[in-house]
Amino acid sequence: MKLPKPSVGDFWGGLAAMLVALPSAIAFGVTIYGALGSTYVAQGALAGILGATALGLVSPILGGTNRLITAPCAPAAAVLSAFAVEFMLSGGSAQSVLLMMSMLGLFAGILQVLFGMVRLGQLIKYMPYTVVSGYLSGVGLYIIAGQMPKFLGAPKGSHFWESIASPEFWKWQSIVIGLVTVITMILAPRITKAIPAAILALLVGVLTYFGLGIIDPTLYKLEGNMFVVGPLGGGTNGGFVESLSLRWRAMSDVDINQIIHITVPALTLAVLLSIDTLKTCVVLDALTRSRHNSNLELIGQGIGNVAASLIGGLPGAGTMGATLVNISSGATSRYSGVFEGILALVAFLILGALISWVPVAALAGILMVIGIRMIDRHSFQFLKQRSTILDFFIVLAVITTALTVSLIAASGVGIFLAVFLFIREQIGGTVIRRKLPCNETFSKRLRTHDELEVLVMHGDRGIMVELQGSLFFGTTNQLYLELVEEIKTRDFIILDMRRVQSIDITVAHLLDQLRDMMADKNGFLIYSHLPTNLLSGQDMQQYFEQVGLVPQKSAARVFDDIDDAKEWVENRILKEAGFHQEEETSLNIKEFDLFKGRKEETLAAFETHLVKVSYSAGTKILSRGDTGDDLFFVRKGLISFVLPIDANHVRRLSTCGRGAFFGEMTFLDGSARSADVIAITDVDLFVLSRKTFDTFSEEHKNVALNLFEGMASVLTRRLRHLNAELIASQS
Repeated sequence: MKLPKPSVGDFWGGLAAMLVALPSAIAFGVTIYGALGSTYVAQGALAGILGATALGLVSPILGGTNRLITAPCAPAAAVLSAFAVEFMLSGGSAQSVLLMMSMLGLFAGILQVLFGMVRLGQLIKYMPYTVVSGYLSGVGLYIIAGQMPKFLGAPKGSHFWESIASPEFWKWQSIVIGLVTVITMILAPRITKAIPAAILALLVGVLTYFGLGIIDPTLYKLEGNMFVVGPLGGGTNGGFVESLSLRWRAMSDVDINQIIHITVPALTLAVLLSIDTLKTCVVLDALTRSRHNSNLELIGQGIGNVAASLIGGLPGAGTMGATLVNISSGATSRYSGVFEGILALVAFLILGALISWVPVAALAGILMVIGIRMIDRHSFQFLKQRSTILDFFIVLAVITTALTVSLIAASGVGIFLAVFLFIREQIGGTVIRRKLPCNETFSKRLRTHDELEVLVMHGDRGIMVELQGSLFFGTTNQLYLELVEEIKTRDFIILDMRRVQSIDITVAHLLDQLRDMMADKNGFLIYSHLPTNLLSGQDMQQYFEQVGLVPQKSAARVFDDIDDAKEWVENRILKEAGFHQEEETSLNIKEFDLFKGRKEETLAAFETHLVKVSYSAGTKILSRGDTGDDLFFVRKGLISFVLPIDANHVRRLSTCGRGAFFGEMTFLDGSARSADVIAITDVDLFVLSRKTFDTFSEEHKNVALNLFEGMASVLTRRLRHLNAELIASQS
């Protein structure tokens, strides 16, 4: 696959994302390594930078999700810091903790690769819109709440409500810088689109900071300055090369006990990082109208975390804040993530002093504007319709959980509620598409007049029931109530399963009970069109075999096609009415409906002009496109009319049997044959050519007239029954 070329927007996006991700990565590193002692704080900052660099260089290329920024994140900080504290309390040394944390990140990355290889990432594709909407709004509010203390200049560690409720701790310098940045962020797109709004807002925020320094000279002092990012601490503990060398030497001493000790934390970290990344990808899809490859992204993220751990960096995931800044700054491809990784390393090695002066309030202002834009205001439209009120409450539940518990918990709550709503809708909807008695819908078998009369009179002994949707425990009672009423009055119940999407064991047990109820009255429960490849992956034919519904028990029948099922029911009704289906003898011409009541001497003369032919079962009598003007009368056997679809598939149009005729269209207008004609059983026919008929009709004009009137009468009856069936199917 040819990769797109990087754009200017990718560079701007990578730069803006780096300015957001790098301070966070440093903060996470300081948080984790601070548990080891104050002498490791600088090394923690270095680990954060190395993680941002490795993840930025590796994950975007291998994962391939456009605009996604991968960097050290909060879940990694939470798991690793808890692990470090626990290990230190158990008597472990700081060097041992460093080794174990590197191995933990390494194993988590390997597990992520395995997740992608076994296609666990596909589960994210089934995220309902309400969950995505709630998650999107929750993340927006989460970002706003997290940045508000920084915007107000509250002390480090302050939470949203603490900072709001304590105005005495507010810093006017932070508020001014944050407000100017927010205003610039909002107005910048209206002024110019040449420079991304986030970059312009950050520049204005920096200039505002230095402008305030004229009023408050203490702002020009870097050491101990709470208003700016501060020193990165790059040269501590031997710097980059020595840190990398120590990490590799430590990994060579790993034993099996240490690996066992980190298994559970590594699995926990892998799951959290995967969920965090895929949730960010879902939000990214919603914002950019794109579609990510979840499995490929997990593999890319896993390899990125392996690379980060090998060089002593922090593991991470696709981060929401940096990704959103990346989008807002004009990024269009995966190269923005690569630029973010490169610029993180360059910033550390070359521009560390300048990054140190970036105001924290300016970064907070940019993220707060982005957070406000993430809130899905359209979800309030759900309140206007009674049918969508529950959808709004799902969105609200996801947002509430995100703000009070965590974003990961919010996803779980949203999915649970969405599944609940799905089950409710399935129960509320009907699984019966329609029901048609068998005297209102007929098979494609061409029947004689007498047979049709019997079927119209007694066909209501059978009924065709079209099922639809998901047949599961929630719809079992509805299905039972619908069918048990039919069992009281019908001898044949055909269940058309072609529109069924899934079926569970509860419904299978119900069908087994219904079959036994039909057996008690010598009736039949008939299945037709069992799907073999549902969207859920279920093979219904195989499932029916596994649960014991398919075997041809006394009251059970299974047909591949609904027409076969209807024809079987019709044959049973006709047989019980005295129409025998054995067809052992061939008809004479006077026994056909077309010629009943005619003079025997005339029919005897007419029969001398007919040719008797026979075909064995399976023989093709006529082919579509054949020329000829012969009219065929079926003396014995069954004939099928099929339309070829391709080399391996045909569509059956109709079937006719003893006493019927075919070929009338070509006989009347001389056109080509419109379908293939196949002998289902051994067949005996009378064949009448148009030329022979014309010669005979010159002497017997009444016979010719009667033949045309008879054909017209039969065709008219067929059309009337067809019209009645169409009307019944639309009711």
